[in-house]
Amino acid sequence: MVTDPGDRMTMSSVLQQSGVLFMLLLVGAGFGWMNADAIGPIFWGALIAVIALLIVTMVRPQLVRVTAPLYALAEGVLVGAISKIYADFYDGIILQAIMATFAVFVAMLFLYANRIIEVTQRLRSTIILATAGVFLFYQTSLILSLFGVDIPFIWDGGPLSILLSVVIVGIAAFNLLLDFDTIERGINNGAPGWMSWFASFGLMVTIVWLYLEILRLLVLTRD
Repeated sequence: MVTDPGDRMTMSSVLQQSGVLFMLLLVGAGFGWMNADAIGPIFWGALIAVIALLIVTMVRPQLVRVTAPLYALAEGVLVGAISKIYADFYDGIILQAIMATFAVFVAMLFLYANRIIEVTQRLRSTIILATAGVFLFYQTSLILSLFGVDIPFIWDGGPLSILLSVVIVGIAAFNLLLDFDTIERGINNGAPGWMSWFASFGLMVTIVWLYLEILRLLVLTRD
């Protein structure tokens, strides 16, 4: 199938779509922040929407023009509410998390752009496997918590929990390399226009995950 030359993935389109998604994320976050004290049903509705939209986007990526903006709004609500809850207990922690996330993003972009770290097939497989392990770990801990079983080193603020959090932050940071590689490969290979949305979507998901993990790490170190 030949791609229409006028509808191809470009750096300009990736930047534009990323800007749109992050603006929608901020809108959702503002709503979540302002309504964090009474957001119960909305929070769970947003969580269900995030999971459903993520699955749909992965299964049918061609629908990303529709699913990505909706996902950004729903995820923004969650991020805003979570951030407000932490901000009420830990003064200045949100600004610290944002600055740290930005610093990590710039550092990983520098490492990638200067080929200090190259995304080889082996590195890609390792990052994907580690990410899947983190996902499985979180899913297992969530299921166990439903039966009253808590994994003590997740939130106890001890050395093991901090070390685990640092490792997960590192895995999230390395996922940025995969996002950069996806963008570069898509542009070089003349990928269809919808891939701009898909790449921007993936970048947003990674940055939000990185932010939440850094926020969690800051909470653990303060505790």
